[in-house]
Amino acid sequence: MNMMEIIKGRRSVRTFDGTALKKEDAESILNFAEKIENPYDIPIYWKVLNAEKYGLSSPVISGADTYIAGKMMHIPHAEEAFGYAFEKICLYAKSLGIGTTMIGGTMNRGAFEQALGASKDDFMPCISPLGYPAKKMSFKETMMRKGLRADSRTAFKELFFDGSFDAPLTEETAGSLREPLEAVRLAPSAVNKQPWRLVALGDKVHFYEKRSKGFVSEDGSDMQKIDMGVALAHFEIAAAESGLTCSFEIADPGLSTQEDMIYIASYTVKQ
Repeated sequence: MNMMEIIKGRRSVRTFDGTALKKEDAESILNFAEKIENPYDIPIYWKVLNAEKYGLSSPVISGADTYIAGKMMHIPHAEEAFGYAFEKICLYAKSLGIGTTMIGGTMNRGAFEQALGASKDDFMPCISPLGYPAKKMSFKETMMRKGLRADSRTAFKELFFDGSFDAPLTEETAGSLREPLEAVRLAPSAVNKQPWRLVALGDKVHFYEKRSKGFVSEDGSDMQKIDMGVALAHFEIAAAESGLTCSFEIADPGLSTQEDMIYIASYTVKQ
């Protein structure tokens, strides 16, 4: 299974063909989810949910009868841990021919939390439908993707840097990091904001979040940190496929940054 090809081929799916999710597919995805270890070692409880049984819905989804959701303690780095694990689930689902899309707001959240068995102390960052993509997107989905410019991504040199934020890193100068960085560039994000900015410094790659207004909720949750978890997963997956060894750490290098930029984590990368 070529994971880079899966990353390149995956898209957010909101229009499904109405076929019920096969029991074996649901079980396979849940078994996979339960075995994922995130870099922060934060436990996540996963559940596959039948939409009709629990009265679940989202106004942006049509034709899906099943969802997956997860809950966890709302502690530091919960969002990054969740995004990392959730994206691995989505990529695995893609390998089975199953469509997904992360939904953080446009859903009947109370019903999902109840179906998941979430208490007031639990954190349910987002959910995703699970189903077989329709042959043709709905008009609503087509217009939504057009509005988000969902098929476009920021240029490589605007996302990645060499030693400091003053020196752009290009595809030609990235060397062995080119594929892992391209995997990050292709990652999905909330309303396609692509908040990741990475600096390669020596044998380390430092991840930063370029924050946008409107993504931090009243309880302090930062939805863009979920996106950063997705970026971490993509980098790690593509690095491994490129024959690189990655060691995760949180060690702020103290680089000079803009005010809207915050340090997230780092990987030490070796051939």
